[in-house]
Amino acid sequence: VQTCVVHLIRAAMRFVAYQDRKKVAAALKPIYTAPNEETARKALAEFEASELGTKYPSAAATWANSWERFIPFLQFPPMLRKVIYTTNSIESLNFQLRKVTKNRGHFPSTEAAVKLLWLAICNIEDKRAAERARDRGKPAGQRKAQGRLVEGQAVTNWKQALAQLAAAYPDRINPDL
Repeated sequence: VQTCVVHLIRAAMRFVAYQDRKKVAAALKPIYTAPNEETARKALAEFEASELGTKYPSAAATWANSWERFIPFLQFPPMLRKVIYTTNSIESLNFQLRKVTKNRGHFPSTEAAVKLLWLAICNIEDKRAAERARDRGKPAGQRKAQGRLVEGQAVTNWKQALAQLAAAYPDRINPDL
């Protein structure tokens, strides 16, 4: 299981004084932008040995303790990393689906649960579509609507990322997408 890079950065920042956060974020960047595990490990060691690393050892320990869950991220090419660096969309969907199933208690069959989850996804998408319609015409910086769940969020260079996913996982990705 790969950990969310954004959450890992936030977890490390919990131990950092506000005035040092930008400096620490810049010092951590070589870790998660490294081309491979070896380079990332060296970057983490350099951070630990740096002035900021010695001032905030808990920030470095956060990365060290999550290392095994972080390194699968480094196996992907940079284009894919931009698409998968955060799990916020997945977590948001899971939270909304948990809300729906929690209110029901139990289901008479698996089919009933699947139907309820599908209806919930349709309702979530309808709400998001209405939000996107309200935001239409606004400058990108002022839009607040979330991306699509069913079709996928708008991602820069999505076609290139999809091609790389298809090459990495030919048995999982339909080439006719």
